[in-house]
Amino acid sequence: MTQNPFDALGGGGFDMNALLQQAQQMQQQLEEAQAALAQQTVDGTVAGGAVTVTANGVGELVGVTIRAGEFDGSDPDDLSDLSDLIVAAYRDARAKSEALAGDSLGPLADDLGGGGASGGGAGGGLGFQPPGLG
Repeated sequence: MTQNPFDALGGGGFDMNALLQQAQQMQQQLEEAQAALAQQTVDGTVAGGAVTVTANGVGELVGVTIRAGEFDGSDPDDLSDLSDLIVAAYRDARAKSEALAGDSLGPLADDLGGGGASGGGAGGGLGFQPPGLG
């Protein structure tokens, strides 16, 4: 004489298999979206293009371009400035990659209750954190 507590909800009960199947589909969509992001690139540029950093859609650094004639490698101050510019350019590229991820993963974040791009889709509700970023 067992009674299903979900009978009161109507529809004859709770379909755990349907819920599991939906979760698996969402996981697959998330993995596909993240793989697609890894193939896309964004550029971060500072100092009028003196330094450009390229990152993929998951925030991994994939390239650095330094315009010729901008820095003297023998001057320690120039090298220090160059280091700072590379960091700034990477931050710019990272922000763009996070925005790209938010746009790409936003609908999935809404499905998972993460709030989409406005709710931190890329870095929030999904637990998505680009590799190597803290």
